[in-house]
Amino acid sequence: MKPIRYWDANAFLGWFNDEAGRANLCENVLALAEEGKLLIVTSAITLTEVIRLEGKPRLKPEQEETIRKFFEREYIIVRNVDRVVAERARQLIWEHSFLRPKDSIHIATALELKIPILDTFDDDLLKLDGKLGNPVLRIGKPNLAYQGDLGLSKKSK
Repeated sequence: MKPIRYWDANAFLGWFNDEAGRANLCENVLALAEEGKLLIVTSAITLTEVIRLEGKPRLKPEQEETIRKFFEREYIIVRNVDRVVAERARQLIWEHSFLRPKDSIHIATALELKIPILDTFDDDLLKLDGKLGNPVLRIGKPNLAYQGDLGLSKKSK
């Protein structure tokens, strides 16, 4: 099975908006996915959330077809929010009061699927790196820093 990473909506938005200091990090991960070396999982809420995140520029309606086609790529797996994930997300909010509901859904989805790495630019989520899950969920910016966890090495590129 291919290595799997979870992407928060802001990772996709960083790439869509070509944000300085973000797009290049996302590009490295996406390049491996394009090569068939890993899969990216995200919650179905990301499909809507990428339109506009708080404090970020809103994507334009003209970008709809590009966004739709992007999320249809075979290396992107979209998971629905079910009762188990929603209840786990609620529990995460009780335990970590700074978490916003959508962020808790992203974490709960990654935890429920036992995905080892969650990529995000969200400072609140970054605070939880290594503090959740069994196995422990690594939360960081989209990069290849945890490529050893993925079974990838520079030789495999």
